[in-house]
Order: sequence, then C-alpha cells, then structure tokens
Amino acid sequence: MEEKLLFRKGTKEDRDEICELIFNGVREMVANGIYQWDEIYPNREDVEQDIEKDELSVGLSDGDIAVTFVINKDCDEQYDGGKWVLDTENYKVIHRLCVHPKFQNRGFGKQTLVHIENNLREQGVSSIRLDAFTQNPYALKMYQSIGYHIAGEVNFRKGRFYLMEKVITV
Repeated sequence: MEEKLLFRKGTKEDRDEICELIFNGVREMVANGIYQWDEIYPNREDVEQDIEKDELSVGLSDGDIAVTFVINKDCDEQYDGGKWVLDTENYKVIHRLCVHPKFQNRGFGKQTLVHIENNLREQGVSSIRLDAFTQNPYALKMYQSIGYHIAGEVNFRKGRFYLMEKVITV
C-alpha cells in the first residue's frame, strides 16, 4: 500500500527543517553527479521569502517534512521563448521541488506532482510549467512519466534546463 503524504503550507516554524531538507537534497544530487543546486541556490532567504509569500508547501510523512515545493506564477524571462502548448496566462509554475533523500524512491515526487495537478485543476488552472536540469535523469524521467513534455531549452547559471509543461485542463 502506497504511503500517503499529508500536504500543507510551509510555516516559519518549518524553516530549519526545510533548509535541512534542501541541504541534504543538494548533497545527494552532488553525490550522483548532478550539479543543479548549490549553496547559492536555493538558499535560506529563498525559503523565507517563499513562506512569507505563502507559496511554499510541504508534504509530511509521519510528521516529518519529506517534500517541499513552491507554486506561483513567477518565471524567468527565458520562459517567453518556450513553445507552450497553451499560449495562455492561465498557468502556474513549480519551483524548488525537493524530496528529502531519506524519503526518495517511495513515489513521493510523483505523489506530490499529482497533488499539485489536482489542486491547480480545481482552481481552474490550465497548465503547469517548470524547468528541469537536463543533467538530472531522475527528475526528467519522473516528469515525463506523468505527462510533462519539453517545450524548449534555456541556459541558467548551472547549465542547460528544459522548459516543461503539462496541460491539465482545456
């Protein structure tokens, strides 16, 4: 039986645990030769701003934060070059999705994406966008396995990223 995460908004009291989750996530990525994040991004200030804007959510497993993510409409200007299926303003963007290494390989990443998709569909959002590091095969496989498609490529500080989209309503 699949373990279900309990999702809620992140709070100021969660800051340390979220920062520790991200730190451990970065360490795990580096150990696997994935140099997507570092001490510059994402950092504690990003977490604090995300919480302050009420855009950061967490997924809990037995009371521990297993997953963190941000949903908003913010995106880099390079997103303008994406070949989006839906050329609409009715989209949201996923940022900083991270599963704590001790909770990886349990399907929590996919479960989180399905949760996000269901919530946004209920809000009437048409599509979900994100950028994914081209050198992170685990993330790419997960996104593509549940219907995200590549809408373009961009270069950020850490290298090449795919712009990805999933249409959730028409």
